[in-house]
Amino acid sequence: MPDFSPVPLTLEGSSLLHQFFRFDWKSWRATPQADRDRIAAQAIAALTTLERKAPTETNQVAPVQSALYSQLGHKGDLILIHFRDSFEALNQVELDLAQLELYSYLSPSHSYVSVVELGLYESSRKTWEAAADKGLEPNTPEFRAEVAASLERASAAMAPRLYPAIPDAKYLTFYPMDRKRAEGANWYTVPFADRQRMMHDHGMIGRRYGDVVKQIISGSIGMDDWEWGVDLFADDPVVFKKLIYEMRFDEVSAVYALFGQFYLGIRLPIQNLGAWLEGKL
Repeated sequence: MPDFSPVPLTLEGSSLLHQFFRFDWKSWRATPQADRDRIAAQAIAALTTLERKAPTETNQVAPVQSALYSQLGHKGDLILIHFRDSFEALNQVELDLAQLELYSYLSPSHSYVSVVELGLYESSRKTWEAAADKGLEPNTPEFRAEVAASLERASAAMAPRLYPAIPDAKYLTFYPMDRKRAEGANWYTVPFADRQRMMHDHGMIGRRYGDVVKQIISGSIGMDDWEWGVDLFADDPVVFKKLIYEMRFDEVSAVYALFGQFYLGIRLPIQNLGAWLEGKL
């Protein structure tokens, strides 16, 4: 496809913020019980407000847009995930949380900013060829308008995937990743058709786990230190190992993938935060 862009089309949806915190247990234990109860109640009320959108007349089930997790391991103690319609809304969430008394006991250990992304390797070529079949020359305003209209239709059809609720699963694992740009293994110099084939094969592995794992991919190029963030949600954490291990044998991961740190958490219902602060999960 020499006349078409080597860059696959993408659809973007919710803005996404991951926050990772260490908790100052020493200072918390030194706080009088009455103050601890008040601080916990304030935090629970605020997080409950952040957790869900307000129900509408047509949808009485409010989608979950923020979720809290108890983090395993030395990397931190709590994970907060927020899905919003804009980065301004995410920044407001950060500011709202910073006003809480509980925030004085939290130290950020990591964060990640991204936007929900659907890569369209499968349909990019079809979209470009459909525009060309109409006699439109690539990279002209008319060609770009035709592609933009196609993306708009796809975005409307895929709205539930672009603007998802946070899945109601017990476990979360999050990790960032890049595609290699090394000599002899540079993803960005691989011909489009080869990348399309590899991504198709890669996606087929994920689909086999679709009944036990919910996956949300977010793009972060120009927004954070890695190119993508991956969230996996499941009720059995061993499934994460099996899925990711199998994917490591796939060409696109074995040859072209780089992975950052992994962060594992157990869903902490907001109303249970008070118990967590007393050392009970």
